[in-house]
Amino acid sequence: MLLTQGLVIVTGAVTMALVAVMLAPGLFHEHLSRAQVPLDGDLRDHVNEAFLSATSTSLGVAVTAAVITALVASWFVTRRVVRPVHAMARAAERIAGGDYAARVDVNGAGEELDSLGHAFDQMAQELAATQRTRAEMLRDVAHELRTPLTSLRGYVDALSDGVLSVNPETLQTLHAELSRVERLVDDLATVSRAEERRLDLHLVPVAAGQLVESAVRVATRAFAVAGVELRSEIEADLPLVLVDVDRIQEVLANLLDNALRHTPAPGVVTVLGRRRRAVVELVVRDTGDGIAPEHLRRVFERFYRVDAGRSRQKGGSGIGLAIARALTDAHGGTIHAESQGPGRGSTFTVTLPAPARPGQATAAPSRR
Repeated sequence: MLLTQGLVIVTGAVTMALVAVMLAPGLFHEHLSRAQVPLDGDLRDHVNEAFLSATSTSLGVAVTAAVITALVASWFVTRRVVRPVHAMARAAERIAGGDYAARVDVNGAGEELDSLGHAFDQMAQELAATQRTRAEMLRDVAHELRTPLTSLRGYVDALSDGVLSVNPETLQTLHAELSRVERLVDDLATVSRAEERRLDLHLVPVAAGQLVESAVRVATRAFAVAGVELRSEIEADLPLVLVDVDRIQEVLANLLDNALRHTPAPGVVTVLGRRRRAVVELVVRDTGDGIAPEHLRRVFERFYRVDAGRSRQKGGSGIGLAIARALTDAHGGTIHAESQGPGRGSTFTVTLPAPARPGQATAAPSRR
């Protein structure tokens, strides 16, 4: 910064000096001639010398003052800019070293640097939250795998020691535990592929109402056994949507499974298909446990449970809603949860792009 300002000052001084030396004497003498001031040889030389001396002195004083001003301004601006930059560099080094609590204080450094500092702090907070979620996820994965593996180990040891004999009931239990492990691994793989946009989506135009009817038909028996009423409400003339039918059915199945687990008999779960301007909404609404406001933004996280005390058998693995969000995002849609609070039911809404005209399939891109 100082060098740049110095270059400007030197360029300006040299330009002024050249202009003064080349043009100023002639103009000065011309004005003296017009004023009819007689100048002999000695007087002319003295006037020229005085003019050049005054000009050089003025330039020297001006350049000196400009250089001092540039030094002071550069020091002030550099200090104002470099201090927060150094602070952010030190904080970045701490974050790179695993200290996600590092923050910067750059208030008063200027609008741009203040904005940069706030953005840096927000990034650090997001990284800290991501790291916590990652640690929680690894811990939950270990727990989810340990439970069936411990059960399997117990059965294998019992069979080895002769405590148990190989019979259909024992084999059925072993198969159930193995299926539980396989299902968890498959679910994790599905979420990871969807979030990384590596899913192969086979998009076809399908009536939105057909998606609702199919999901309700598949889930009817489970709801009947649990004593929970399952309803469907489909608006007339819903448009076609371009989706992978199996994946969207998986989204609705996970939402219905979640609603069934959290809706005690004789509750009601309603599946709606409706159009809202440029989108189609597939809604699963229940009259069950409800969700507290502080949990709404986290219900789609992997392994997150609103009630941490619920058993795995009763509360599920905590990954179904994460799969629903990942698959919906892969279709270019959105999913969100609403609830008036505990005991007042929940509403999950899947939003898919709709065509401009009824009957025209949306041109959603295939994502991998």
